[in-house]
Amino acid sequence: MTTSTGAAAPAVAASGPLEVTRRRRKRKSGRFLLRRLGFYLVAAWSAITLNFVIPRLMPGDPSAAIIDQLERVSGQSLPPATLVSIQGLFGNPDDNLFEQYIAYLGQLARFDLGVSIVNFPVPVADLVATGLPWTLLLVGTTTIVAFLLGTALGVAAGWRAGTRFDAIVTPLTTFLSSVPYFWVALLALWAFGFLLGWFPLAGGYDPNLPISFDPAFIASVLQYGALPAATIVFSAFGGWMLGMRNMTVTTVGEDYVLLAQAKGLSPARVRWRYAARNAMLPQFTGFAMALGGVVGGALLTEIVFSYPGIGYLLFSALQKRDYPVMQGVFLLVTFTVLIANLIADSVYVWLDPRVREEG
Repeated sequence: MTTSTGAAAPAVAASGPLEVTRRRRKRKSGRFLLRRLGFYLVAAWSAITLNFVIPRLMPGDPSAAIIDQLERVSGQSLPPATLVSIQGLFGNPDDNLFEQYIAYLGQLARFDLGVSIVNFPVPVADLVATGLPWTLLLVGTTTIVAFLLGTALGVAAGWRAGTRFDAIVTPLTTFLSSVPYFWVALLALWAFGFLLGWFPLAGGYDPNLPISFDPAFIASVLQYGALPAATIVFSAFGGWMLGMRNMTVTTVGEDYVLLAQAKGLSPARVRWRYAARNAMLPQFTGFAMALGGVVGGALLTEIVFSYPGIGYLLFSALQKRDYPVMQGVFLLVTFTVLIANLIADSVYVWLDPRVREEG
């Protein structure tokens, strides 16, 4: 009995404080995430409210102007459901402002973003749903590839600062980062699309093929997306590389890195587990912002290559003053940025112990 009691007591004593510390950290992390979630909910509500207020600050009756424009485009009177939808988004002069606001929130809750003027009577939500996968496929994928490539090169250059590798790669990426993206895109389109004919000049897929998941269509999508994807990675990875290189240089001389080396840990573990992990914190913040800006940042790429994504949809809406589409894309971009930042805050809690302690 003495033996069993004596064996159990140290285990309880050892696990007790550790368990208390874990619970305290979880509570702090939970409080931190709840505060951030509250902030983003307020930011989302502000964006929705701005989207409601701005059209009502326009002179005259915006809903009447849009209804007139839609009837001219279609050559017929609009159905009652469409009239109600437009008046909910842009204001019904027969309702007071609070009633309009409630109706507007109700429409957004049903994912009703109105009807496109140019593509009447196609709903804006359908246009956004059509363009969004193309943007996520092209810009989302290339942003992740550029981040991973630039971060890996940055760690390698920063870890061996002053070596021949650093002396060659760092100035080269600095030069590449200074070249405006539209020049890179236009030169690539001229050289590889027009002169050599290796890639199509415009579009996201072969228009002669039906949209499906068969191998021919997938190969067409890859062929049409290869050149715009290469230009995005080419222009973006240098910025990630330089940022990570400079942060790695600052962390290499930190005490915890020197202590890890003195303990005899493997160079790869010290480099990635100790130096790169801490140097990556500001890098990760930039990555979250870049992911949030994927939808809006696709504008230039999709214009140059006539790629059928959200950026090209917004460009067409701006040219033709398709206000419902512009309003829908604005909301989409806003919510994308907010969600990306919320995810970044959640990962930050895991990456940085100081965030958990500040909980």
